Amino acid sequence: MTSIAAVLDEKVLVLNRMYTAVRVISARRAFTMLCKAAAEVIAFDDGKYFNYDLATWTEISELRRQFERESHDWIRTPRFEIAVPKIIRLLAYDRFPKQQVKLNRRNLYARDNNRCQYCGKHYATKELTLDHVVPRVQGGEHNWENLVCACVKCNARKGGRTPQQAHMHLVRKPIRPKRNPSIVLRLGSPKYHSWKAFLDDAYWTVELKD
Repeated sequence: MTSIAAVLDEKVLVLNRMYTAVRVISARRAFTMLCKAAAEVIAFDDGKYFNYDLATWTEISELRRQFERESHDWIRTPRFEIAVPKIIRLLAYDRFPKQQVKLNRRNLYARDNNRCQYCGKHYATKELTLDHVVPRVQGGEHNWENLVCACVKCNARKGGRTPQQAHMHLVRKPIRPKRNPSIVLRLGSPKYHSWKAFLDDAYWTVELKD
């Protein structure tokens, strides 16, 4: 059984008042906003979305618990169980999301899907390093297009050389992602299928918040 702490760490997509995706937060923060009446739940079913305040969502959760329990994560209270919403909408927030994905270790690992870009094998995060394709000592820049995940063995083999100099080849050319890579990974899961209705590469990216 999933622990309450793990369920409260589940991710919830946040929309602004105009239904534009602005960030992803934990279920814990989402419930805090719902309790303060600063947000409402958005449920997406059969191509349509429905708006619920916390009280109504609690009632709707009872039906969902009976007929589609496996489709949701659940929080149990002394009086009832409530489904963790997948999407919430802020009721008094009109700002739009930032357009640039942050360059950091977490996003780079997510972009490369924890895969060494030289040997092609998948590794746990602690077994990966970041490599400058063109080494800094040779004028390589610290940017999306010059950073890749590499296992310790491949990074040591490459050393301070370019892939050509080390007779190594990249699995995939590194690029700057249009959308937060962590979001892309989640969109591959049926659990987050409803997010797709509010995410469009042509208009916005989503900033991942803890």
